[in-house]
Amino acid sequence: MMRFSQLQMRLVACLREKVRSGEVTERGFARVTGISQPHIHNVLKGKKLLSREMSDTILRGLNLDLLDLLEPAEIEEKLRRPSP
Repeated sequence: MMRFSQLQMRLVACLREKVRSGEVTERGFARVTGISQPHIHNVLKGKKLLSREMSDTILRGLNLDLLDLLEPAEIEEKLRRPSP
């Protein structure tokens, strides 16, 4: 089972990639999510962690959901596993 901290790391990696690729700036990202640009900067640099609420805000702001943070093989494995 994937833990929140693992999903959080994937979300931050996704954000870093979007900023690195020029898809979004830290300032633009702050505007979309309502999270301060300095806080976003500190999260991307690994100096601050995201709360669950902020993670949710970021996912909404980027039109993502948790499935977007999973690899296709992870989704397939979960679907194949019998329910408890």
